[in-house]
Amino acid sequence: MPRPHPSFLALHCACLCLSLFVTPAALASAPLPSHRFDNGVVDARVSEVAGGRLLSFALKGKSNFLLIDEAAGDPDVAPNATSGYIRYQGHEVWIGPQREWWVHQDVNPARAAAKATWPPDPWLSLAKYTLVERKQDDIVLDSPASPVSGIQLRKRYALLADKPHSLRLEAEATNRSGKIAGRDIWFNTRVPAHTMAYVPVASQEEVRIEPAGALRYTLGGGLLSLDLPLPSDAPRKGKLFAQPSHGWLAAFRDGQALVIQFVHQPRAAIHPAQGQVELYQDADARAADKGMLELEVHAPYVELAPGAAMRASELWTMLPYDGPATRDAHLEFLRRHAAQLGISIP
Repeated sequence: MPRPHPSFLALHCACLCLSLFVTPAALASAPLPSHRFDNGVVDARVSEVAGGRLLSFALKGKSNFLLIDEAAGDPDVAPNATSGYIRYQGHEVWIGPQREWWVHQDVNPARAAAKATWPPDPWLSLAKYTLVERKQDDIVLDSPASPVSGIQLRKRYALLADKPHSLRLEAEATNRSGKIAGRDIWFNTRVPAHTMAYVPVASQEEVRIEPAGALRYTLGGGLLSLDLPLPSDAPRKGKLFAQPSHGWLAAFRDGQALVIQFVHQPRAAIHPAQGQVELYQDADARAADKGMLELEVHAPYVELAPGAAMRASELWTMLPYDGPATRDAHLEFLRRHAAQLGISIP
């Protein structure tokens, strides 16, 4: 029998030694498997794993506008009733209201008894979704039916031929629990903490902050902006709940402006514990690479019969922005592009 060539033995030993040091953590550090959309104006990446998550959205050639950590966890680990939260970030869809996340289930009695408000439903935010349909600029994904919320989510992401700067996000939530379920669809978009955000709000009576005094904002001319902390300020962490006067919000950072449009709802349609728009800020000017801003939108709270479904959507538009990072300049930009965007500005 011929003897293996020494170079083959060396290569074999090197591969064997390398395999001994490839840990689960190293495997998890690879980018999440994803589908890419690119129309030459904007590009986006969507993953079937980690909850059918939107991983990126940006103008072609620009950096990802979203905050993402694709190495946060192991996407091959299936969720269970004791799963914690994995900070993949990006964009995901939750089912509200938060105060009822764990009270209608029996797979984790301890969380039910504690009326736990964290983590979100693991079957919706962490599970691998099923690919239903994939076209050039369009993808449809289904979650498993969750034993926690009783909901099965269908997500659709699509670039629009007649709006080359835009991405449409659709969510359909079907009640698979076998009993009536009061739920809402909750879009949650994470961006870096130094992103500047704006919401049309009529008055201070339409705003609340939890915990009280945790955040600061500027409200004038019918437009609210969330203030960023200065280097001399203490870190800020809290949530602003707003009843918007129109169905949009905007965010600016690093040469890009993101406008998110949604169907405006009366206050009575939104669960009283929530706001139609919520801004969660975790920011420290002395640690600019830490923290985050969440841009959150709630659809109406609905009593769903068994087998019934509710739907909600967002339209994202990304535009180039080359002006200064100031409130006045941002608002002037929004007013100048309002007709193009199809938004109403007070």
